[in-house]
Amino acid sequence: MRKNNSYTISKSVFITIIALITNTLHAQQQTITTNSSSDFWKNVQFGGGIGLGFSTGYTNISSSPSAIYNFNEYAALGLGAQYTYIKQKNFYNANLYGGSVIGLLNPFPQIQLSAELEQLRVNVNFDDANSNSQDFWNTGLFLGAGYRSGYATIGARYNVLSDKNNIYGSAFMPFVRVYF
Repeated sequence: MRKNNSYTISKSVFITIIALITNTLHAQQQTITTNSSSDFWKNVQFGGGIGLGFSTGYTNISSSPSAIYNFNEYAALGLGAQYTYIKQKNFYNANLYGGSVIGLLNPFPQIQLSAELEQLRVNVNFDDANSNSQDFWNTGLFLGAGYRSGYATIGARYNVLSDKNNIYGSAFMPFVRVYF
């Protein structure tokens, strides 16, 4: 009987030790996961832009939120969304919507280089009964450079995929980029 009792106690001690070790490992794993998750969000910045343009018979309203992840002080990568509404009275109205991927390089604290691939769906409805509506995709690849101070960068970008059918008035565009 004593042998059986000894075996039962040994078995109980062994199970208790395994349970404690497993619980300790699980707690450490949760701590590591929590820290790496919070480190991720410490490197994320949100920003974007809004645009309003009005004149006689013309309206242009746009919104373009975005977020970037800073790998270090020199490089960042992010995603953006865009929506634009344009109306020219007695001529047309258009909806543009889509997304983009942006890469940022900061070789010096004040200089920011950028590359942005943008894909927009364009829906144009003409007011003239003889004109057809247009629905198409527009792709832009913008390369840019700007001066950075704090959270803001002011500069210019150029659409290297621009052609005569481009939805923008020009391949060259100024920008103001803000990330918090």
